[in-house]
Amino acid sequence: MAVSAVKSYSRFGYTILNQKRLEARMSRHLQNSITDVPGIRVGQVTDLTALTGCTVVLAEKGAVGGVDQRGGAPGTRETDLLRPLHMVQEAHAILIAGGSAFGLDAATGVMKYLEERGIGVNTGSARVPIVPAAILYDLAIGAADVRPDAAMGYQACLNASAEKPAEGNAGAGSGATAGKMLGMRGATKSGIGTASFEIGGGVIVGAIVAANPFGDVIDPASGEILAGARPLPVALFKRKYPGVFVDTLQFMRSLTGRSILRLASLSHTVIGVVATNARLTKEEANKVAQMAHNGLARAIRPAHTMLDGDTLFALATGEKRADVSAVGAYAAEAVAQAIVNGVKAAEGAGGLPGWRELNQQKTAGCVPAVSSRK
Repeated sequence: MAVSAVKSYSRFGYTILNQKRLEARMSRHLQNSITDVPGIRVGQVTDLTALTGCTVVLAEKGAVGGVDQRGGAPGTRETDLLRPLHMVQEAHAILIAGGSAFGLDAATGVMKYLEERGIGVNTGSARVPIVPAAILYDLAIGAADVRPDAAMGYQACLNASAEKPAEGNAGAGSGATAGKMLGMRGATKSGIGTASFEIGGGVIVGAIVAANPFGDVIDPASGEILAGARPLPVALFKRKYPGVFVDTLQFMRSLTGRSILRLASLSHTVIGVVATNARLTKEEANKVAQMAHNGLARAIRPAHTMLDGDTLFALATGEKRADVSAVGAYAAEAVAQAIVNGVKAAEGAGGLPGWRELNQQKTAGCVPAVSSRK
C-alpha cells in the first residue's frame, strides 16, 4: 500500500473514531427529551386545581416548520402557513394546550413574549412571530371555566429552559385522559411525555406529546394497554371484562360498542411537536410530521378516529445534514416513546386513576372496576 494511501486511510479511521467518541459523549448527555435538540427550549404552566395547562416549544432563532393533522375533530391555529405551498418558511414557537378551543388564546401570550424580544418575520412595519398551536379537550375533568389564556402562554415562555420538562400531569397534559369509550368515569389519567434519539452524525430527533385520545394507550414493545377504557361497575361488565381494561378496539365491534359510538363526544386528541437539528426543507419538515404519526398509531389504539383531532408539528433547526427518511423514522419512535413516558409519569387526578396506581393494584391482585369522580 502506498504511503499516501496509508496516511489517507489513517486519517479516515481517525475521523471515524473521533466521530464515534463524539456520538458516545452526546448520547451520555442526552436527557431523553425534545430539549436535547440544540436551540429548542420548553416552558410549561400547570394548574393542578383546574387540571389544565399549556406547553410551549420555543425555537427563537427560527426553525423550518411542518404539520400533519389527522382525525376528525382538530383545534388548531396557523397550521395552513406551515404547508409547502405557502410563503412562510419558519416558525418561532409551537404551543400545545388544554382548554379546548379557548386554549388557543394562550398563543397570543407567546406572540407577545417573542415580539418583546424582536423575534418574528420582518414585515417592514413590525416583526410578526409565527406561533402555530393545537389544543386538546380537558374541560370535562377539571374546572371547565378555567382555561389557558394569554397570560398563561406568556408565563410558559418565561418558564422555558433547555432542561428536560416535567412529564405526566404537567403543561398541556395536566388534564389529559385516555380511553373514553365508556365515558369519562371509565377513563384513565394520561399526560404529557417527551423522548429523544441520537441517530448518527450528531443528528438528534426529539418529541413532546400530550396524549388525550379516545382510544387506549399501548406499549408498542409488549402490546400491553397502559391507559384506556375501564369496565363500568355493572355486573355484566365485570363478568365479561374481568381485567383492568375493556380494550377499546375489541369493544367497538360489539353491539354495545357500536351503539355507544353513535353518542360519543368530540373531546379527544393527541397533540405534539417533533424537533430535530437536521437541515430540512419545508416539504421535508412536513414529511417528518407525517411520518411521526406512525409512532402515534403504534402507541394509540385506535388512532386518528373522527372523534380525535390528532395533530403533530415538526421543527428543523438546520444544523446537521441528514436523510429525511431517517429523521422521520426516528420521529415516529420518539413520538411513541413520549406517549408511553407521559402515561407512566401521570398520577391519578380528577377521580381517575393513573398507570402507576392501576399497575400497583394489578400487581397486588386488587383492581377496582372504576373509581368515582370527585
